[in-house]
Amino acid sequence: MSVKVLKFGGSSVADPAQIRKIREIVEADPERRYVVVSAPGKRYSGDSKITDLLIMLKAVIDNNIPYEPLMAPIKERYMNIADELGIDVDLDAEFKEIRRNLDAEGYGNYIVSRGEYLSARLISAYLGYDFVDTKDLILFDNKGRLLIDQTNEALAAELAKHERAVLPGFYGSYAKNGQICLFSRGGSDVTGSLVARAAKASVYENWTDVSGMLMADPRIVKDPLPIKDISYVELRELSYMGASVMHEDAVFPARMSDIPINIRNTNKPEDPGTVISNKGAGDDGSIISGIAGKRDFTVISIYKNMMNNEVGFVRKALAIVEDAGVSFDHIPTGIDSLSMVIASSELEDKLEDILESFKVQLKPDDINVEEGIAMIAIVGRKMFRSVGTSARICGALAANDVNIRMLNQGTGEINVIVGVEGADFEKAIRAIYAEFVKA
Repeated sequence: MSVKVLKFGGSSVADPAQIRKIREIVEADPERRYVVVSAPGKRYSGDSKITDLLIMLKAVIDNNIPYEPLMAPIKERYMNIADELGIDVDLDAEFKEIRRNLDAEGYGNYIVSRGEYLSARLISAYLGYDFVDTKDLILFDNKGRLLIDQTNEALAAELAKHERAVLPGFYGSYAKNGQICLFSRGGSDVTGSLVARAAKASVYENWTDVSGMLMADPRIVKDPLPIKDISYVELRELSYMGASVMHEDAVFPARMSDIPINIRNTNKPEDPGTVISNKGAGDDGSIISGIAGKRDFTVISIYKNMMNNEVGFVRKALAIVEDAGVSFDHIPTGIDSLSMVIASSELEDKLEDILESFKVQLKPDDINVEEGIAMIAIVGRKMFRSVGTSARICGALAANDVNIRMLNQGTGEINVIVGVEGADFEKAIRAIYAEFVKA
């Protein structure tokens, strides 16, 4: 029998009503054997996510403030879930154990991880599945980098002992000392992907509160079309610009084993969602797969005559930025010019020092700084086979009075990056979408 691995996000485990939906989804398909869960999310506007409360709890303890007033509502949230669903888990014992561990070394990560841990304990009991803790199965080195091969070996060996199981997402442990190590926020997606790889799953279903990905931000484009199929490569390009409903690092474990990822909606399980795979889009006639963008970039342009003849010029420029602890997003070049596109938040109070280093070490003829630039990515595997795609993008923007400040096509020819004034950001996205997605 094939194996399907499911991950349910915070909105899917937020309250008893949502958890009932999880059981209906799991029981609808006998191949759904391994379930990864997040900590409970918001139940309504103004509510708090359990992970946020646990982070606050850590801060309270760090500052030697009595923590019981904050611990009480966290415990109450889980007690309400258990009581309403009739789940037989000794939460009093669990919270006593948490209190005993508050003084232990590395307690901070331990506290924050309890959101997923308790969620998995409750849902495993509710489904009648085994509970499998990921603490000693998902392993990191002492710098917090995932040990992917050791993790796969440990997970595969443990899953072989369980026909069906629920696992907490978001955390593992340092291989050296066994202390809890956390992924970044949203890391339960990565846990699900690792479990899918270890279980040799036929599909990794990532259940959330949206029916997959959309071709554009619905806050900008009215009723954008859903993305039915997309490749891992395209997803990474769109995710980089913020258009993702899952943690971008979740792609890699599944991709390594050619496991498709299906993003589904817990509240609309009948919707097919978006399938992410090595294959990507079918022949539906669409040239582009999606459009995404970000505001607030700074462009530093360096001009120097005969730059192309100066060996090591680009290396020196990049070293200056690296020494400042700043990463760049794009580096368009000309024969006598070099531009660096950098998120403004990266620069903060470092810009003046970087410019001074450029002047001293590179001795340019001129340096120009432009702030408030927005970057837009148009992504699609079919673009390289389609003549005139860039011309259509430029034409659509010109027809809508949007001035292009920068245009760059990736070497893989699956994306075109356009830079525009921040004030034109939304207008530009709407214009490009309308050009490629005809009403």
